[in-house]
Amino acid sequence: MPSLDIRKSRNRIENINALPTVPGTLKRISGIIEKPRLALEEISRFVAGDPALTSRVLKMVNSAVYGFPGRISSVPHAIMLLGLNVVKGLLLGISVFDIMQKVMGGLWEHSVACAVVSRSIAEKMKAKVKDPEEVSVSGLLHDMGKVILMLEYQEQYQEAMRAAESRGLPISRTEKEIFQETHAAVGMWLSRKWRFPENLVEAMAYHHDPSLAKAAPVETAVVHLADILVRARGIGFAGDPFVPAVDPAAYDLLGLSDGDIREVLAALEKSIEQDTDLSLS
Repeated sequence: MPSLDIRKSRNRIENINALPTVPGTLKRISGIIEKPRLALEEISRFVAGDPALTSRVLKMVNSAVYGFPGRISSVPHAIMLLGLNVVKGLLLGISVFDIMQKVMGGLWEHSVACAVVSRSIAEKMKAKVKDPEEVSVSGLLHDMGKVILMLEYQEQYQEAMRAAESRGLPISRTEKEIFQETHAAVGMWLSRKWRFPENLVEAMAYHHDPSLAKAAPVETAVVHLADILVRARGIGFAGDPFVPAVDPAAYDLLGLSDGDIREVLAALEKSIEQDTDLSLS
């Protein structure tokens, strides 16, 4: 199959609301979160106006992803606790849930598990990580680019998945061969369009190449390690069966002990036991 150069289509991809394959819910959420001066009250009204979205938001914030000790029963309460950037990421994740289930079975479960592990690791890095909840957003959305590529270039993306499996390569490698860019780059384009802070942007953009991160090397190393741990644990499906090696410099930067890793994995197992149904149905 001839390769594409999606870099030439960057403006089209960034203008996600104009893409014919993107569902209405994602278009509406994208439209509101990319506003330059967005208030929490506006998001609250937006969510409250959609009962199905409200239900999914409350289910997500009461899951093990965020680990609040008490039950959160209202959207304004959730927004006040989580903050603007986390809520924006949460809405995006929820908006692509149905798409993930259709285009790549297991991707949602992989993404939620990455959010849980990213938060667990970040909790251990409080001296270096300001907001573990924001890091969990990067874990939840780190594969957003795969969703967009699958929606817009389904035949080519399926070819990338087949090539990754048959050749034993990571999906990012075959994406690069077919599209001249990877899902991580697409995620970076969109996260900047959505006005996320640079620490979230870099963690999404460089989770396969953490050495490239300049503004947020620690947060990027967290999502990098979380992605690999979840793959090794076999939770969900990220487009290929490949479990890459951990970048040694990223691991050294985090300074985690073997005991820390065991605790992170134990927390993941506990979250699976508590939230056996990771879906939002």
